[in-house]
Amino acid sequence: MRAVVTRVSRASVSIEGRVCGRIGQGFLVLLGVGPADTEETAVKLADKICNLRIFEDENLKMNQSLEQVGGALLVVSQFTLYADTSSRRPGFSRAAKPDLAIPLYEAFMARCRERGFPVEHGEFGAKMEVESLNHGPVTILLDTDQP
Repeated sequence: MRAVVTRVSRASVSIEGRVCGRIGQGFLVLLGVGPADTEETAVKLADKICNLRIFEDENLKMNQSLEQVGGALLVVSQFTLYADTSSRRPGFSRAAKPDLAIPLYEAFMARCRERGFPVEHGEFGAKMEVESLNHGPVTILLDTDQP
């Protein structure tokens, strides 16, 4: 799995002009699923993201977690994180097919909720508009295939 995690002051996702997910302070997570991913992968990545200490403490050091700041997550499916860019027109055959990706996307969000975090989301496969007010900016790239 791959994730782009952005620390935000607020973020929202809309479909056809209707807001379907909105958070205040927290993480905007663009989540891509690969064909070799499993539920274990989804849980591992969710735990890693929920434990990230990228919020500033009183000394302006990135030392506080999502839990410590009372943050939420906005999760948006993003198959394009698996783009093959070897040509000018990206290909997406490296992304998991929906029959695998949807349950793992949902397992990722379920794990975040189990940990006590509010989770908002887009709609898998829909054309979405994502708005965010990045705080920092701070953006972290995570890939479960990398150590």
